[in-house]
Amino acid sequence: MIYPHTELRYINDQIGFGVFATRFIPKGTITWALDDLDQILEPKFVNKLDKYGSEVVKKYAYRNQHGQYVLCWDLGRYVNHSFHANCMGTAYEFEVAIRDIYPGEQLMDDYGTLNIDEPFECISEKGTDRKIVYPDDLLHFHEEWDQKVIEALKYLYKVEQPLLHLIRPEFKEKVKIAATEHILLDSIKNIYYNREEFR
Repeated sequence: MIYPHTELRYINDQIGFGVFATRFIPKGTITWALDDLDQILEPKFVNKLDKYGSEVVKKYAYRNQHGQYVLCWDLGRYVNHSFHANCMGTAYEFEVAIRDIYPGEQLMDDYGTLNIDEPFECISEKGTDRKIVYPDDLLHFHEEWDQKVIEALKYLYKVEQPLLHLIRPEFKEKVKIAATEHILLDSIKNIYYNREEFR
């Protein structure tokens, strides 16, 4: 489920749509969390879909560490990529704002965290040498991303959290430790989908 104070806006023909904040979202806010309405699809199921259905799933879903496609039921599937993302995933099935996000600003993920199937070239961005998102970016950037998550989770219990109830019971204690003791027990690297293991 995407953070409630957001809306879908058309950007342009090249990018399409994006998700924008309708009010201030402070650093440490959960911006998305897996919920019971999100669809978790097995690769065999996706591969049996017709061409259109398969393309839609592969465009809008991400893959978890088991290789399953996770298709968000709401605006979450329209969050775009940036190498300067303001939202970051965790090993605990939620994303967090890693800096303040202002009204009218687009919520952005680094698609390197999403176990994409194929590398793709991105629109150039200032302040980074990265131009391509690769399926194994999690293996190369997890330490940097983990540090951003730790810094953000320091504020978890200090800001309004409409999605806090969606943290799954099995993760609550680990999330509490991250927020209060500033120790991340599970790296985002844990959600890496190792295609070699599943062949």
